[in-house]
Amino acid sequence: MPSMAQAYARWVNAHGGIDGHKLQVLTCNEHNTATGAAECARRAVKENAVAVVGSYSQHGRAFMAPLEAAGIPYIGGYGVSDEEFTSALSYPVNGGQATLLAGTGKQLAVWCEKVALVRPDTVSGDIMPLLLNSGLTTGHRKPSADIRTTEDAGDYTPQAQEALVRAGADPELPGKIGKKAAADRARKGCVTAVLGARTETFFDSFRRVEDEGQKVQIASVLGSVGQPLIDRTGGADGPFEGAYITGWYPEAGDARWEPMRQVIREQAFRDQNIDAADAGVQTTWIAYTVLKKVIESLDKNDVAAHDLIRALNKGVSVETGGLTPTLRWKFEDMLAAPDFPRIVNREVTFQVVKAGRLTAAQRGFTDVSATLEDASALG
Repeated sequence: MPSMAQAYARWVNAHGGIDGHKLQVLTCNEHNTATGAAECARRAVKENAVAVVGSYSQHGRAFMAPLEAAGIPYIGGYGVSDEEFTSALSYPVNGGQATLLAGTGKQLAVWCEKVALVRPDTVSGDIMPLLLNSGLTTGHRKPSADIRTTEDAGDYTPQAQEALVRAGADPELPGKIGKKAAADRARKGCVTAVLGARTETFFDSFRRVEDEGQKVQIASVLGSVGQPLIDRTGGADGPFEGAYITGWYPEAGDARWEPMRQVIREQAFRDQNIDAADAGVQTTWIAYTVLKKVIESLDKNDVAAHDLIRALNKGVSVETGGLTPTLRWKFEDMLAAPDFPRIVNREVTFQVVKAGRLTAAQRGFTDVSATLEDASALG
């Protein structure tokens, strides 16, 4: 993400800047700690940054407070902290994990008679079943089996075994109803895991305990599983072949990403840190697209943070070349859900891993607004 931001700055400055303004990008590594996040936010204040753009942090409470006190907008975070969808100075470009889970429920409802969800036993994890189940309900499916676990386990064998049973692949079934009937029942079951970086660990355990004669469908969301992970674990021969994945944007091979790929070729062709298929890189590109549009809309010699906030709040609209719906952050664009009111992009994409690549499972976007509102009402 920092490399993509720097490449964007080099590209835009090589073409005259943004409305004549040179773009200077400062990066800061928070080392995935609350203290580090707060320090990075304080650095943004000290440097008089006009915005924090396209960042990733799980520590929203730590970094948003300093930004709010200084009046600095947060544009296009990755979507993993609650504050990104509640702070009045946050302008997200995707719907975060909430939209992905709601979308996963809708996607799995088409195929799965039973669904088991493996998720972290945390406060943020507690809302996951509500979101997933709201999506399943749209397809007239029963609620998922909720399997809680720790986020830092080195092995998930017990959870994998439970998930298989709850999805309809009980190892005792072949002896009771016959191998063919057991296989048919398992085929209608689904296991989805949303454990962030530990999702790979879970499916490694899952692969070791799953019976070849009782295969279930597996699924996850962008951020827990993405193209870099699929490549690293064997591609078409890896554990994610055939998996359903819910994403925020079109698949990486879509032609709508060509402008971003062109910038990478021009400005970062030797930078191995930039993977155009990575959701963080893609979100960074969209976030800087927003920044560019907002600055251009100001048509001012001097640009300050409060100018960006005023333009965003007044309803400047941003087209992203079809990578998202038109983005706008006026009050009437907000979601009628108290848990995540700042979500203005409620659309997701359904993808499937085919021949080792994430490909579109369904054309276009799916709007999950009603699903999110239903889940919020239940919560």
